[in-house]
Amino acid sequence: MSEARQAEISLDRDNFLRALVRELSGSLQDVVGLEDASGYISVVGGAIGSQLDTTYRQALGVEQLDRQQIAEVLVDLKQRIQGDFYVHEEREDRIVFASRSCPFGEYVVGRPSLCMMTSNVFGRIAANNNGYAGVDIQRAIARGDSGCLVTVHLKPSDDNRGQEYFRQTAVKDS
Repeated sequence: MSEARQAEISLDRDNFLRALVRELSGSLQDVVGLEDASGYISVVGGAIGSQLDTTYRQALGVEQLDRQQIAEVLVDLKQRIQGDFYVHEEREDRIVFASRSCPFGEYVVGRPSLCMMTSNVFGRIAANNNGYAGVDIQRAIARGDSGCLVTVHLKPSDDNRGQEYFRQTAVKDS
């Protein structure tokens, strides 16, 4: 075995991809600014959210997720990618999630544009099944907080200070 292969280096595919995403988001933030970087990441997050929504609905054998299933799916997907998210509070009009860790790990610190992944994935899944979602990220590890606090509003509300999402309709070719 080569000397390099025996070296004690914390490098695997997961760490490499997290570092790659960190540097990409950092470069975007530096070049175009936080707002535009967040916009670019929103596009990716929306696409991933739509894909995950379809995947979960097919796996659960349902045409549409109900409010309880939306909460379960959002927690499950974050847990599967090593984000320690859980339901902090649940009401008829909103679900509040908290987390003690981010799927991006320490690579997220200083990269608040990456929070748009959570906003868009949560927003897209909730809106596609509920018709509407407003996602408000009150606390974020990326911004230096000790954990994340994310509210998914299921009805339009003056309390929502975040992004709004609406059900996507399929576009048919003419």
